[in-house]
Amino acid sequence: MIKTIQRVAAFAAIFLAVSVLPGAAQDKRQNEPGQFDFYVLSLSWSPSFCDYMSERSPASVARQPECGDRPFAFVVHGLWPQYEQGFPEFCQQPPPRLDRDVVASMLDLMPSPRLIFREWDRHGTCSGLPARAYFETIRKARAIVKIPPDYLGLAEGKTVAPGEVEDAFIAANPGLTHDAIAVGCDAKRLNAVRICLSKDLQFHSCAEVDQRACKREQVVMPRMHVRGG
Repeated sequence: MIKTIQRVAAFAAIFLAVSVLPGAAQDKRQNEPGQFDFYVLSLSWSPSFCDYMSERSPASVARQPECGDRPFAFVVHGLWPQYEQGFPEFCQQPPPRLDRDVVASMLDLMPSPRLIFREWDRHGTCSGLPARAYFETIRKARAIVKIPPDYLGLAEGKTVAPGEVEDAFIAANPGLTHDAIAVGCDAKRLNAVRICLSKDLQFHSCAEVDQRACKREQVVMPRMHVRGG
């Protein structure tokens, strides 16, 4: 059980790491709620998470909401306040209590309650918004971004170039440019697409985020997961 928890935590750290910008200078506004420059909408490719868990901890897959009977594709990992250099986090300690009605209202976009609580504590408290308004902003941001048709129902896994995925998102989202989107990956799989948005939810150039995009020539997008399939 302890090893399983450690493995789950390790994978969560990998996905969270795409918001961490190593070596970035600390902003003078560091961790002041509401004081930031833009958002990063992080969309996780759920099948990559499920495949990772199947490899590392098969017994735990059944306990992951996004790996259940309903197949998930891109899910919202979070909406992260960012500085042009670096980012704030954990801006209120202890964080304001998160109402479970708010959590329940977000499960269509963020299928894991644990993820919702964690994102509020780490990132939402830095938005300067009350919890309900922050999660409403997540919903608005997600509605703005159109998922390319090829990635809406991936019944078979495919190998893609990160640039190919960027091009597909740009084609599906007029106004989105290459310097406002970054593909994330692990050693072999695409695990996220990160899109930068201004505070008023317009596509926003984000050089530092873009510089830390996946550098692999090709990555795998596992097929959408269905338990027992």
